[in-house]
Amino acid sequence: MATVAVDGQVRIERAFAKARAEKRLAVIVYLTVGYPDRAWTAPLARAALDGGADLIELGVPFSDPLADGSTVQRASEAALRGGVTLEDCVREGAALVAERDAAVVLMGYTNPFLQRGYERLAVDLAKAGIAGVIAVDMPAEESAELDRAFVPAGLVRVDLYAPTTPEERLARLLPRARGFVYCVSLTGVTGAREQLGPEVADLVARVRRHTFLPVAVGFGIATPAHVAALRGIADGVAVGSAVLDTIARTPQGRGDSLREFVRSLVEAGRS
Repeated sequence: MATVAVDGQVRIERAFAKARAEKRLAVIVYLTVGYPDRAWTAPLARAALDGGADLIELGVPFSDPLADGSTVQRASEAALRGGVTLEDCVREGAALVAERDAAVVLMGYTNPFLQRGYERLAVDLAKAGIAGVIAVDMPAEESAELDRAFVPAGLVRVDLYAPTTPEERLARLLPRARGFVYCVSLTGVTGAREQLGPEVADLVARVRRHTFLPVAVGFGIATPAHVAALRGIADGVAVGSAVLDTIARTPQGRGDSLREFVRSLVEAGRS
């Protein structure tokens, strides 16, 4: 399929609108580029989309992933050993957009983006059709330089907010948010959990008081039951560590296992 010339904001709006029209939560799937090796990145992304994923987060491997638990850290380490760079991540995203017209964002840490240069990064992402980035360690208060490069290019910078985020900060920052709002379901690092914290619904409700953007919940979302519990609360779910765990458990059938896992999440999100 030829790439449609739309900007990142539109791609994300379109992804959430499709899920909403199908009366379900949008499913956002995280994959570390280069895990388990370079050759698997594209097939796994295709498998996730075939399973019904609405948006793909391509993880940019980084040597000091402070917000990530052991699963994502191990994946990042494997990718770095394989020599994966930010340029490789952009290339993988561009190929996925060109082939599937998918909504794709890069998820990573500020340092690789800063080293690239925000202006150059914006040009690269816009040319690739990638919608934008989630920089997990960049506070919205310190994002002005990145935004100056991204906004004219139609790219989004997705912010993360936790249950501990004060109301004053939400009121001040959320009106300027773009794309969607990423709500962290718990305090701490990424990783699959047995149960979601009771504070998730309260956080989402507080966020909605200050923005009309779609709200996705991530960090700790690991099972269809977690997804089902968020129906009527959030607009989408972001799943990372559980995706990587699925890939690791089934080395002989990674694509099939991932496709079926994503499909189970999509079905669990239906009203």
